[in-house]
Amino acid sequence: MNLSNVPPESNQPQVTPPATPQQPPPVAAAEHMTPPTAPPSGLSEKFAPVKKLYEAVSSEVAKLFVGQDELVLGTLTALFSGGHVLIESVPGLGKTLFVRTLGQVLGCEFGRIQFTADLMPSDITGAPVFDMQQSEFRFRPGPVFTQLLLADEINRSPAKTHAALLEIMQEYRVTIDGTSHKVPKPFLVLATQNPLESEGTYNLPEAQLDRFMFKLRVDYPTAEQEADILRMHSRQIDLNQRLRDEIRVLTNPELVQQMIQLCGTVRITDSLVNYINSIVRATRSWPAFHIGASPRAGLALMQSARTLAGFAGRDYSIPDDVVEVAIPALRHRVQLTAEAEIEGRSSDEELSAMIRGIEVPRD
Repeated sequence: MNLSNVPPESNQPQVTPPATPQQPPPVAAAEHMTPPTAPPSGLSEKFAPVKKLYEAVSSEVAKLFVGQDELVLGTLTALFSGGHVLIESVPGLGKTLFVRTLGQVLGCEFGRIQFTADLMPSDITGAPVFDMQQSEFRFRPGPVFTQLLLADEINRSPAKTHAALLEIMQEYRVTIDGTSHKVPKPFLVLATQNPLESEGTYNLPEAQLDRFMFKLRVDYPTAEQEADILRMHSRQIDLNQRLRDEIRVLTNPELVQQMIQLCGTVRITDSLVNYINSIVRATRSWPAFHIGASPRAGLALMQSARTLAGFAGRDYSIPDDVVEVAIPALRHRVQLTAEAEIEGRSSDEELSAMIRGIEVPRD
């Protein structure tokens, strides 16, 4: 799925948005989520390390992972905002390669769980195991105790297994037999689901969807990118060797945590807070939506807008930052009405039309 913000004007459905302000919003709609930029006058020495790290990580990941700029930017934004990502894409687009490469660059541990219909919650969290020598039960951590976790085809497991991730994604801990075990930080869950095959799948409950900061849609690469993939990955060289030889480790978990805290200090004006609040609240009264976004959506918008500003080297957020992440942060938190679905509308198109009708702050 493309990580797009507001789709082009020509793709919009024939709906009438709410009355627009006397002067139209100055924020231009872009087709895709693009790397942030900042004018020289807006650069901050305090956030220069964040900008430098973002550019270096993106460049290093590109040595093995071709294209998919929206996925790279969206994942890094979620990581440095303390969020998680739901990825909707067909198989074979390199999601495992991306997470492994990103983990190598960041110096973080990588883990992968293949979700199946018979996967049990204890297969994710771990469980007590009896120690014959000590004659007592000891907790054996599950694969969730990592820093970058790829939850592959998460919708192939029933709700009981989905629920095992809820506390971990929100509280960063696992509770077994009344004892809490903290997962290492930074902790990022990248869950994937296949939009084409629905047999044997279970829809994620709203509570689970709301835990994800973004829902990203990853599409097929361009012809040039696919040719680069064929040239780069057809030499039968062991991936572990390529990760060791070609990818530099640029940072470590402690430094990533410092950058996350630094991004949290980006300034957001009261007018921008009101703008974010207006967007979230508008989803609850928009005619095409049966269910609107929760307050957690507003928090996701604020946190990710701060991070985008940090990536651009700014110490303040602007409305463009909010518009950039609005649709990825909202598309999985709203539900279309039955009438809108019958008419063939999409949540992205409706969100785009809604956002264009909200006045953008000028200060």
